Amino acid sequence: MEQPFPPGFLWGAATSSYQIEGAVHEDGRGSSIWDDFSRRPGAIIDGSNGDVACDHYHRFNEDVALMAGMGLQAYRFSIAWPRILPDGTGAVEQRGLDFYNRVIDACLANGIVPFATLYHWDLPSALQARGGWGNRDIAGWFADYSAICARAFGDRVKHWITLNEPWCIAFLCHEIGAHAPGQKDGTLARAAAHHCNLAHGAGMQAIRACTTADTQVGIALNFGPVMPLTDSAEDKAAAAIAHSYDQFYGWFSTPILKGFYPQEMVHAAALRNAAMPAIRPGDMALISQRNDFMGVNYYTPTRIRAGADGRPAPGHLQDAEYTLMDWEVEPKGLELVLHELHAASNGKTPLYITENGASFADEVIGGGVVHDEARVNYFRSHLAASHDAMQAGVDLRGYFAWSLMDNFEWAKGYQQFFGMVHVDYATQRRTIKDSGHYFSQVIRANAVI
Repeated sequence: MEQPFPPGFLWGAATSSYQIEGAVHEDGRGSSIWDDFSRRPGAIIDGSNGDVACDHYHRFNEDVALMAGMGLQAYRFSIAWPRILPDGTGAVEQRGLDFYNRVIDACLANGIVPFATLYHWDLPSALQARGGWGNRDIAGWFADYSAICARAFGDRVKHWITLNEPWCIAFLCHEIGAHAPGQKDGTLARAAAHHCNLAHGAGMQAIRACTTADTQVGIALNFGPVMPLTDSAEDKAAAAIAHSYDQFYGWFSTPILKGFYPQEMVHAAALRNAAMPAIRPGDMALISQRNDFMGVNYYTPTRIRAGADGRPAPGHLQDAEYTLMDWEVEPKGLELVLHELHAASNGKTPLYITENGASFADEVIGGGVVHDEARVNYFRSHLAASHDAMQAGVDLRGYFAWSLMDNFEWAKGYQQFFGMVHVDYATQRRTIKDSGHYFSQVIRANAVI
C-alpha cells in the first residue's frame, strides 16, 4: 500500500565537492586538507585520492541532466572553500565562483532547487597551517567566506547549509584521527566542536546580512541514535546512560537548539583528560540563534548493552542486516532521531533529511543495468519510517538521498558504493541503478511504494 507524502514535500539527492569534483589543480583552486591527507601513506584504504573522482567539474551538465531525468526536485551540493578562496582568506578566485554559477544555473534551468552546503570537510590547507578548526579565528574566516558565497549566489540559492556533520569535523578528524587532518587530541577536538558551532552562528549571520528575507539557513548534523541491544531492563538502563552522554546531541543539537552544553559533556571530557573549550560571553547566544531548518544525516544506530559492571558497552545485533560499511540497517533509528529533534525544538524548527543511504556491493550487468535490491529496500524502509514520523506530527519538509552517484568515500577510497547512479571510474560512464529508478517512482508518486 502506498504511503503518501504531503504536497510540496521536496525530493532530492546529495553530493559533496571533494568526493565528486576532481580537477583539484584547475582554475586556481587551492589545496585542501583532503589533498594533503590522501597523500599520507596508509590514510586511504586503497591509496586513492579525489584528484579526478567523478570528474564532476567537467561533467556537471551531464550530471544535472541525469538528475532532471530522474525527476529530482532538489540538489544538495557543497562549495569547495579552496576553489573560492585558495588561501582560505584574502583574494577571491573568480573562476571558482564561475563554476558554481554554472552549476546553479544548470539546476534552475532544469527545475531543480539548489541547496548549497558551505563546508563539507575540504578546509583550505592554508587555514590548517594557521590552526584550522582548533583556532577560534576560524569562525570569522568562515563568516567572511559565507558572505562571499551569499553575495555571489544568494539571488538564486535560497537554501543554505553552513556545515556538514560538525561531529565528524571535530571528533572523527581531531580525536579519532580517521579523517583529515588526522589528529588525535581530545582537547583539540572539543575546541574544534565549539569553533564549529561558533562558525555556524557567524555564518548564518553573514548569509542573512547578504540575502533577502526568503533565504533559509540551517546546518546538517549527523546522528547515530543510541538503542539498547535487547529489550532487557539492564540493556535499556545502559542505553539510557549512554544516551545522556551522546556527543551528537550534547555537542551540537543541544547547544544549537537550547543554548548550552550538557554537564555530561563536561564529565566525559574529564574522563578523557581533555579540557573543555573556553566559552566567552555571547558565544552561546551566537550558537543558538534561530535556524530556519535543521538537516538530519542518518545511516545507522549505536547499539548499547550492559557490560559486566552494568555500564554501557558497545553491542552488535547478530541477526540484523549490515551494509558494506558494516553499519546496521535500522529505520527505527531514523524515526527516533526525527522525534527527538522535533521535541527538542518544541516543533519550531523544520527538519530535512539531508543524507540517508547505504553502501552495498552492486550487481553490474552491463547494457545500462545495475541491480541493487538491498539499497531499494533500504530506501523503502527508511522512507516509511520518515512517513510514520510525519504522521505522528514531525515537521519534515524533504528527503535527500545519499548519494546521487558513487564517489570517493573519504578514508574508504573507492571501495564503498552509496550512489543511486553507478560510476565506471575508468570511463566515467554513469548508469542509473535500480535504486535510482525506484527513487524516481517515489518522486512521481510522492509516496512510499
